[in-house]
Amino acid sequence: MAYDLRFVHLGITIQHLQNHITIFGFSIAFYGIIIGIGMLLGITLAARDAARRGIGEDTIYDFALFGIIVGVMGARLYYVIFQWENYRGNLLEILNLRAGGLAIYGGVIGGIVSLAVFCKRKNKNFLMLADSLILGVLVGQILGRWGNFFNAEAFGRYTDSLFAMQIKRAVVNPIMIDAALLQHLVTVNGVEYIQVHPTFLYESLWNLGLLLFLLRYRDKKRFEGEIFFLYLGGYGLGRVWIEGLRTDSLLLPGTGIAVSQALAGLCVLLALFCLFYGRKRAARKAEK
Repeated sequence: MAYDLRFVHLGITIQHLQNHITIFGFSIAFYGIIIGIGMLLGITLAARDAARRGIGEDTIYDFALFGIIVGVMGARLYYVIFQWENYRGNLLEILNLRAGGLAIYGGVIGGIVSLAVFCKRKNKNFLMLADSLILGVLVGQILGRWGNFFNAEAFGRYTDSLFAMQIKRAVVNPIMIDAALLQHLVTVNGVEYIQVHPTFLYESLWNLGLLLFLLRYRDKKRFEGEIFFLYLGGYGLGRVWIEGLRTDSLLLPGTGIAVSQALAGLCVLLALFCLFYGRKRAARKAEK
C-alpha cells in the first residue's frame, strides 16, 4: 500500500495527507483552521493570565484584534522581503495569503510593534502585558506548526534518526526539494519518498516544553518582562538549532545564512542581557 507519509521507525503511517476541507464548494485549508484555533486559545490563555495578575482580561481583548492584524501583516511582509524575486513581477500576489507565505518571526516583530503602540496610546506597561501575551503567542506557535504538517512543508534535511519522516515526493512542492534530498530518495513499492527531519514537530514540542516551563515559573519571576525575555531566549535557542536542519529557510541576500537563524541568535543574546540586567536591578531594589 502506498502512503503519503510515514514515520518509518515509529510505525506511524498516513495513507492520504489531506490539507483542506470543502464546504459548499469552498475550500478551507487546515492551516487556516489551525491558525484560527491557535489564536483563540492563545488569547484565552493570555487573558486568564492577565486576570490572575490583576491586569484585567478586557485589556488583552482590546489589544488582540489590533495585534493579530498587525502580526499577520508583519509575518507576510517579512516573508515577501526575503522572497522578493517571487513577487516583484506580480505585486498583487503579495495579497494572496491563501497561497501561503507567512514567517513567524515577522509575526512576532509585528506583534511587538503593535503592543508598543497600544501601550503608548493606552498608557499601559509594555513589559507587564508582554508577560501575559507571550504565553498566548506560544500556544499559537505550538499549534501553528501542525499547519505545516498538513501542507507537507517546513521539514528538514535527510535523516535516518528515530523520528525520520518519509513524505511522498508527489505531494511536496518541488521547490522545497533540494539536490541533497534527491540524492537520498527512498523508493517503496515503486513510490518515491523524501526522508527528512520533521522539524515542524521538533519546534512544536520545543515550544510546548517552553510554555510548560514558563507557566510553572511565572509566579517566581523577579521583574516585569522576565517571562517575555525568557521566551525570547528560549524560543531563539530552539530556533537556532532547528533552523539549522531546515532546507527551505529564507536566506540573507547574497549569503547562505538563514535569516531566522541569525535573528534567533540575536534574540538569545538580547534576552541574556535583559535577564541579567533585570535581575540585577530587581536585586538592588530588594536590598533597599
